[in-house]
Order: sequence, then C-alpha cells, then structure tokens
Amino acid sequence: MNILFISLGCDKNLVDTEVMLGLLASRGYQMVDDENEADVIVVNTCCFIHDAKEESIQNILDMAEYKKSGKLKALIVTGCLAQRYQQEIIDEIPEVDAVLGTTSYDRILDAIDEALEGKHFLEMEDLDALPVVETHRQVTTGGHFAYLKIAEGCDKHCSYCIIPKIRGDFRSVPMERLLAEAAELASQGVRELILVAQETTLYGQDLYGKKTLPKLLRELCKIQGLRWIRVLYCYPEEITDELIQVIKEEDKICNYLDLPIQHASDSILKRMGRRTSKQELTDIIAKLREAIPDISLRTTLITGFPGETQDDHEELMEFVDEMEFDRLGVFTYSPEEDTPAAVMENQIDEDVKEDRQAELMELQQEIAFDKAEEMIGRELLVMVEGKVADENAYVGRTYRDAPNVDGLIFINTDEELMSGDFAKVKVTGAMDYDLIGGLES
Repeated sequence: MNILFISLGCDKNLVDTEVMLGLLASRGYQMVDDENEADVIVVNTCCFIHDAKEESIQNILDMAEYKKSGKLKALIVTGCLAQRYQQEIIDEIPEVDAVLGTTSYDRILDAIDEALEGKHFLEMEDLDALPVVETHRQVTTGGHFAYLKIAEGCDKHCSYCIIPKIRGDFRSVPMERLLAEAAELASQGVRELILVAQETTLYGQDLYGKKTLPKLLRELCKIQGLRWIRVLYCYPEEITDELIQVIKEEDKICNYLDLPIQHASDSILKRMGRRTSKQELTDIIAKLREAIPDISLRTTLITGFPGETQDDHEELMEFVDEMEFDRLGVFTYSPEEDTPAAVMENQIDEDVKEDRQAELMELQQEIAFDKAEEMIGRELLVMVEGKVADENAYVGRTYRDAPNVDGLIFINTDEELMSGDFAKVKVTGAMDYDLIGGLES
C-alpha cells in the first residue's frame, strides 16, 4: 500500500507528521512522493494565519482530484485545520474520508483502515490529551538534526492567536519520555536537537510545579552523540537567571535564543495580550547579552495590528534599530476568526501593513548585513548540511543559524565532507545574510 504524506506548517506539526510516519512504517506502508502512485494521501494541515489556512485548503482540494480518478482509495486530513474545521471539511469536501484532530494523530492507522473499508472516520480526542506513541518517529530532516517537541498547547491566550483553541492548554511532555526520545534520536545519528513547543520556557511548570527547562537541558547535555542543543520559542517574560546560566555553562547548548516579542509599543503589547513591556524586553535582552556576549538573538514581529498608529510603528522601528537583533522576521497581522483581535476597532489596511513590514525588513536587512560583515575573520564551528552542486564547496550552519529560517555558510574546500559533520571554518566573506569561509587547518 503506497502512501503520500504532505506536511504543512511549523516544526511542531512536523514532529506529529514524523510520529505518524513511524506508525505507518510499522504497518509496512510504503512512502511515495508521486500523487499518481498513492493509494492513500494524508495532509497534515496548518491554520495559524490566513495564508497557512489557504495553503492547507488548496492542498486538500488538489489531492481530492486524485480521488475522482479512482486510483486514490483514501484521503485523510489531520492537524490544525482538521481540528478547527472538522465538520466543514466533511460537509464541503466529500472526497475526504477521515479527519483527525491535533490530539488524535495516534489514530492514523485506524483512520486508514476505516477509510479503506469505505467508512468515514472523524476522531477528535480531548483537546488537552497528550498522545503517547511507542513507535519510533521517522525523522524527515536529513538525519543529522531533529526537533524535540517538549510541550503541547498554550495558556497565554494572546488576543490575535487561535492556538489555544486548536492545540489546547499548555501541557509538558514528561521528562523521562523526552530523554528517551532524545537518546533514540542520537542513536540514529542526530547531532543537533532543536527544542520546540508553543512556548518552551514554561516547560515543567504544570508537571513539576516549577519551570524545569534548565534541568531538562542539563540532562539532554549528558546524552552521547548530541553535539548541539538549540532552544526555540522562548517567551521573554519566562526566561530565568537559571536558564541563562545553563546556556552559558553547557557547551552543547548553542548560544542562540529565539524570543518572539511581537512588538515594542506598550499600547500595542497590551492590546495583544502580551505579558511584557518595552522596558522589560530591553532589560531581558541586555541581561542575555551581558551574560553571554556572543549570543545570537532571533525574534518575530507582527506589524499592522489593530489600532497600530504611525507613532507605534516608528517606536517599533526605533526599537529594532537599537536592539540590533541577529535574526528577525516580520508578519503582517492576520485577523483570525474567534479571536478578540479580529473584532477590534481600527483594523489596518493591507497596503499599510505591507508598507510597514517592508520598512522593518529593510531596516533589519541593513543590521543583518552589517553583522555578517563583522563575522569576517572569526573561526566558527559549522555543521555541514550538504555539497554545492558542481563546485568544491559545501553549505552549512553555525550556532547562529537555526535550519530553514536563518542564514547559511558556504565552505570552500577540496576535502570531502559529509552531511552532519562538524568542521572549524574561518569566515572570509559575507554575502547578504550568508557567510563564506574555508576550512581551518
């Protein structure tokens, strides 16, 4: 039986995909990448913002066409869009045979069995469930790095965000399960482990009565085979001195943090339902840089939030200019139904949002290019990602770069390197967001 799997959205969704792939492999299903060869197609969807929702819907509709031809026996929809619009999917796209919510991905084999028998399968577990799957994940990221999802859901309820309604309240994965999964990944050749959740910094509060991310990190550092450990999605207000100390002391932990701050105007932060002020953001960034001088800080911003004035925008521009983030992404505000922000007054025109986004990115581009130039002459440890076609060069990442969102370094060498290797590279040049270097002898 041939299965085509389409995974959309974030790296947290990708972990769910990899768990489902592991279950499918345990049953002996064969994975294919051609729709025409597939007996079953699974679409793991996203609906965090409007564009993601549109992409998910279009993928489902495109795959539904293969059902009409007769070759495709079952079409399964999973993930966030499935959780949020399960009945609409069943009602409006009759080619869909099964719909699994965000806490039901462990039922993928049952869904396929039922669908192949001609039955519709709709499974929505308790939104605050935490599936336990014993089957090993099938890592899809190349084998040398992998994501470790340490928690599910979120309690913050920011006014623009639908996540709590489709992923449930915050709940941590027990530490023993995480350590066992990390050890298994390391035994399969994973060298870089990237910790993800809707919010990593609150890890353990629900299970152990206190934030336990520092302890988890210490334990992960003991696992043989792991070379780098990277932490994403750290809410600034939850960063403790203990966490900073662990990052500083443990060599395996990359001096890199992803801090989604969203804005810097106090009035907008308040309307967003965020838990920080501009001054608190300034203070935590200063503390991180004082404790760990070479730390690389990444953030994301939302521009065009309802009620954002030109003054608010200029305040954000000034903040970005002053903070000089190493990495920064900007989203235009997307009104999501069933969120408080969607019905707020003073919604911003799309062209204004896009103009403000472009201004912020142009400013950040200057900052990023300057920072890249400053790296020339430095020696950095680099994880090799692959070879550049038809050239004596390889592409890799430094500790400053998370995969798929940050920059790259191109390594000129006649030596043969393998993906997942680590090499000491001296930076000899900069090319926009990326670096150029050569092997150190």
